[in-house]
Amino acid sequence: LASLIFQLRAQNQVLKKGVVDEQANSASLKEQLKMKDQSLRKLQQEMDSLTFRNQQLAKRVELLQDELALSETRGKKNPKSVESSSHLSQEQKSVFNEDLQKKIEENERLHILFFEADEQHKRLEAELRSRLEVLETDAAQHQAVVDSLTRKHTDTIEKLQNDKAKLEIKSQTLEREAKDCRLRTEECQQQLKNLQAALGSRLEESLCIINEKVPFNDTRSNQYNALNVPLHNRRNQLKLRDLAGQALAFIQELVTALLNFHTYTEQKVQIFPIDSATDTISPLNQKFSQYLHENASYVRPLEEGMLRLFESITEDTVTVLETAVKLKAFSEHLASYLCFLRKILPYQLKSLEEECESSLCTAALRAKNMELHRDMKRLTAVFEKLNTYISLLVLPSTKPEGLLRTNYNFVFTNIAASLHGFHDVLKDISKHYSQKATLEQDVPTATQKLITTNDCILSSLVALTNGVGKITSFFSNNLDHFTGSLSYGPKGGTEFISPLSAECMLQYKKKAVAYMKSLKKPRADSVPYEEALANRRVLLSSTESREGLAQQVQQSLEKIAKLEQEKEHWMLEAQLAKIKLEKENQKLKNSLSGHLTETIQEHSVLPNAAEKKKETTEKSTSLVSDLFPSIEKNPLALVAPDVDSREDLIKNHYMARIAELTSHLQLADSKSVHFHAECRALAKRLSLAEKSKESLMEELKLASQNISRLQASKILYHDELMTTKRSYEDQLSMMSDHLCSMNETLTKQREEIDTLKMTSK
Repeated sequence: LASLIFQLRAQNQVLKKGVVDEQANSASLKEQLKMKDQSLRKLQQEMDSLTFRNQQLAKRVELLQDELALSETRGKKNPKSVESSSHLSQEQKSVFNEDLQKKIEENERLHILFFEADEQHKRLEAELRSRLEVLETDAAQHQAVVDSLTRKHTDTIEKLQNDKAKLEIKSQTLEREAKDCRLRTEECQQQLKNLQAALGSRLEESLCIINEKVPFNDTRSNQYNALNVPLHNRRNQLKLRDLAGQALAFIQELVTALLNFHTYTEQKVQIFPIDSATDTISPLNQKFSQYLHENASYVRPLEEGMLRLFESITEDTVTVLETAVKLKAFSEHLASYLCFLRKILPYQLKSLEEECESSLCTAALRAKNMELHRDMKRLTAVFEKLNTYISLLVLPSTKPEGLLRTNYNFVFTNIAASLHGFHDVLKDISKHYSQKATLEQDVPTATQKLITTNDCILSSLVALTNGVGKITSFFSNNLDHFTGSLSYGPKGGTEFISPLSAECMLQYKKKAVAYMKSLKKPRADSVPYEEALANRRVLLSSTESREGLAQQVQQSLEKIAKLEQEKEHWMLEAQLAKIKLEKENQKLKNSLSGHLTETIQEHSVLPNAAEKKKETTEKSTSLVSDLFPSIEKNPLALVAPDVDSREDLIKNHYMARIAELTSHLQLADSKSVHFHAECRALAKRLSLAEKSKESLMEELKLASQNISRLQASKILYHDELMTTKRSYEDQLSMMSDHLCSMNETLTKQREEIDTLKMTSK
């Protein structure tokens, strides 16, 4: 505030000096203006005297002219006197003319001087007036600035006075608080001394108890500490399960897109450049289509592996890379699909080269084929990268020495980069294939089947690109969560030593959860021993039947999955068959129109054609009746021997036969499953005796377990003592930190009080 006041005073002095200088300038200008007015008045007086002198001279000239005229009139009367007077008048004229000429020149010079003086006076007057206006405006502005500054200064002075009063009040309150803080620090120091004495005595007692009673501490060794159950992070488990569900949905979309892509590629190989319906394709393409037909057996397991991994992540488990055992199955399925891609890659490349060598292939189409040639190699290379990195993620659950924990982040970032590369490769493939499809449409031998197949391949590529894009964005967004959540372990350590220790930890956790649940459950009423045995047998049989039903459900799900695969395959076949049927119907219509004209001509020439037609229809009906005895029951079917009715009858017969066979097959399956369940129940009952023996052996082992429990209780007691010791040490450190902070606050408050006193002075 003092510096601000000093600055304002300095500015005020500068402004006052400026105002005084401007006032002096305005006074000097006013004096100059007065001087100019006086000179102007003098010039005006001279001008008035000159005008008066000019008027006198003009009157004198007029008088002289009048006298001259009188003398001339007189000269005419007496020429002698005229001559003498003429001499005199000429001399006088010359004198007068010279005098008049001098007066005229002097008058002109005075007029010029007067005009120049008048112009200069006007110019100076205009300049002085403009300058006076500018100075007046500047003076008004400076006066306004001075007024505003004075108002501001008065306001700031009032504010500073108010602040000074407030600071004085605050300084008084701070002094009171400082006194209170001194009293509190003295009390805290006394409490700290008492606590140090009490904690020292308790620490000595706890150390004596630890040295005497605790023989072993498992947290010192990483191998033993890895067997301890870590703190359960339910939020982390729910988040991982949610992410696994999203990944499962993305993998399902990817699997459907890959199935469609391989299936439509198989159809494309059989259509272009040679149509298998009209001519035999090359052995290379035959082998290629045969391998492509097996794509479902390699692609479907990817979805199954991801589903098993999703089911393994539950709320009760601890999900880290050491416990993610189901990730190995997904890695193996991905490796098998990579082997499938490696197997079909040379055939795919040779097929593209063979297509380039055909006569239908243009230069532009050949260039696009070579681009696809390179893209397919890149696609296989990207899958190899993904397979290697995912196989590295499997190592902590199988061979922990194969991947260090420090390299987890590196592996996850490389997986994200590989997914981005996978997305870029698919974009290039879809772009190049769309350009290739447009070029193939311009080929003269391009059929509607080829165009529809290309459209289907493009749609599958677009779906595949979108699915991979979703996976890449999903993985990149959750990369930090993956690297952070999969790296926690037991308390006191940062990792699991081996998958075996992680598995043992999970078993211990299950036992602990079961023990806690058993503690929460109320004790039920006792049941007689014989009744308990009967209930146990019933319970085992019911669990066996439940297991059988679960197996039946699993088998039915597997059958449904296979049937869905076949359904997708046959749906594609049906689409192609519909396209073929439409083309055949068009051909038949065209051919029937031609045949009708021919039959009309032949009917006029060959009258025996009707008899031959009757014989052929009778033969066909006899063949149909032999093949399908159901037609004999319906003799009206023979009345309409056209092709459509016959096809409908054949179709209905086959559908009825298929329904009967499927019903028989379902009955046989249900009976076999029932017999299998009964056999398993009998085997389970036979194993009850062995289990009772094992239970007796377990009861014998309880004594040894009691000894180990006693040792564990000692260890727990030692841990409790150590935790109390640590807590006391933490409390001591906190108290000392609190005292340091209080001393710092006191020093700060003293400094503030000193500064406030200085400012108030």
